[in-house]
Amino acid sequence: VQLQASGGGSVQAGGSLTLSCAASGLAFGDYAAGWFRQAPGKEREFVAAISRTRGTTNYAGSVKGRFTISRDNAKNTMFLQMTNLKPDDTAVYYCAAGRYAETSVRRYDYWGQGTEVTVSS
Repeated sequence: VQLQASGGGSVQAGGSLTLSCAASGLAFGDYAAGWFRQAPGKEREFVAAISRTRGTTNYAGSVKGRFTISRDNAKNTMFLQMTNLKPDDTAVYYCAAGRYAETSVRRYDYWGQGTEVTVSS
């Protein structure tokens, strides 16, 4: 099983980025998926999650209204559209797959390697 996150980069505050997560080695449509992030010196935190097929979404309060999670099960891919980025969004972003679209790191079975996002003021 492999989850490959990509799309990170450096942007100025107010800018946008779209992250992608390509899944292989698993029936991606059978899994809920989520994005987490980890800033330097901090614990990994929940960002957004999406259910297996209905596309029900859940967001952390800090990103609600600015980030949009989506998925394309036919292409085994998940996305995170990030707009109006803030310096506090600076972190390594990880994608994950699990049984349910939950907020806890512990509830996800598979993890990608992370992609770095840097937002400058």
